[in-house]
Amino acid sequence: MPGAQPDYLPEYLTVRELAALLRVKERKVYALAAEGEIPCSRATGKLIFPRAGIEGWLERHSSGGAAAAPAEPPAVLAGSHDPLLDWALRESGSGLASFFDGSLDGLERLGAGQAIAAGLHLFDPESDDWNRPALAARLGAAPLVLLEWAWRERGLVVPAGNPKGIAGVADLAGLTVMPRQREAGSQVLLEDLLRRAGLTPEALTLVAPPARSEADVALAVAEGRADAGPGLAGLARQYHLDFVPLLRERFDIAVLRRAYFEAPFQRLMAFCRGEAFAAKAAALGGYDLTGFGRVRYNGP
Repeated sequence: MPGAQPDYLPEYLTVRELAALLRVKERKVYALAAEGEIPCSRATGKLIFPRAGIEGWLERHSSGGAAAAPAEPPAVLAGSHDPLLDWALRESGSGLASFFDGSLDGLERLGAGQAIAAGLHLFDPESDDWNRPALAARLGAAPLVLLEWAWRERGLVVPAGNPKGIAGVADLAGLTVMPRQREAGSQVLLEDLLRRAGLTPEALTLVAPPARSEADVALAVAEGRADAGPGLAGLARQYHLDFVPLLRERFDIAVLRRAYFEAPFQRLMAFCRGEAFAAKAAALGGYDLTGFGRVRYNGP
C-alpha cells in the first residue's frame, strides 16, 4: 500500500520511506532536510537519507527513560587512524577520546551522533579531490567543517631491502599482502589502484584478519607475516622498513561546527600550532603541514 513502511530498511531511505518511518507527511521530511535537522544527501540528484544517521537522530531526540541517548554526541574523534593525530590527542590534553576504525566508519559515526569529529582520507577520482565529495554526499545537510590536517606520503610498506623488488601495485600479484578493514580509506584506495593496474584483490594472498590501524600494517610486515601492505612513509621509517611511494594524500578532519569552537577541539588545534607538534611531524617523516587548519568544506 502506498506510503507503507517496508519490511526492512535499506542502507539509504527515500523521502517516501522516511516519511512512512516517521509517520509524517513527505513535505515535513523536505522541511527537516532543508533546515539541516536530519542527515541527508543529494548524491543521486534526489534526497536520500542514511539509515544509520537517521537512527542516531531518532535516538538523540528520544526521551522518557534512562536508556535515552544523550542530547549531545560524545567528545570522540573517530575515523581514520593517523599516527601524528593519535600522538597529538594524547599530548595536547584536549580531553578528546579516539575511536579509529576507518574513514567510512567515521562518517557513519558522525551521522549517527556517536562522535564530534572524524579523520578522513577518501579520494574521489571524478573530482580529483580528497574527502569533500564523500562528506558532502553522505552528510551534506549536517553542520560540518572540513579542516586540512596534512598531506601524507602514501605507498606500500615492504621489508627492509625490498627483497621482492616491489616497484608498484602491479608487483603485488601473487604476493602476501596485509589489507586494511573495508571501512578504511587506505583499503578503498588500494582496491582502486589494483583496478587501475588490472588486478583484483583475488590476485593477492590477503592476510586475515585485516589490520585495523596504520601501525598494524607496518608491524605485520616487520614480523614477516606479509610481503607488503598499504601504509605511510612515517611508519615505514619508524619500523625500519622500506617504502614504495605511490602518491600524496590529504588527510582532513571533519568536525561539527559547534564542537569546533568548544574547548576540547580548540585545545587540540592550539597544541598542533606549536613547536612540539612540528617537531614530531618532522621526526615521523612523510608529512607536509603547510596547509594545516585550512577550511576545505563548510556545510550548511
